[in-house]
Amino acid sequence: MEPTWQFQLRITVSPELANDLRADPTYASHAALRNVLRKHNATLKCQFDAFADYVNEAEKQGPENYPLYQWTRQTIENPEKKAKYLQSFTVYVNGDEIYGKEVADVLEAELTALASDDGFKSVARFDTNPANNQQPPRR
Repeated sequence: MEPTWQFQLRITVSPELANDLRADPTYASHAALRNVLRKHNATLKCQFDAFADYVNEAEKQGPENYPLYQWTRQTIENPEKKAKYLQSFTVYVNGDEIYGKEVADVLEAELTALASDDGFKSVARFDTNPANNQQPPRR
């Protein structure tokens, strides 16, 4: 039986749009994006913010229980990587960061149609197949 992989979409936007999206969770600054997200009960999470949340949680609970703590902390402290991840957003559907192929296919097509529209740069697709993903860095 062939495994069923789950998928995640991420979008990359301009620094200006990123600031707007991070400041306003209604996404009012980009009506077309807001409409696509609403249609699919989707939300965005800035990757930099997700990394910072992980580091903060690790520091509260004890970094020894968070295998990616050191790598994540170094990432958010690096100015070049910070700039990159401030412009990258993970798409959550129904509160989930991974979802089925059918959902990912439709959402990816609709988001891709927005690329190069008012600061919307690109859409990337990831799956849960370990063969397609980098392994976590060694400590």
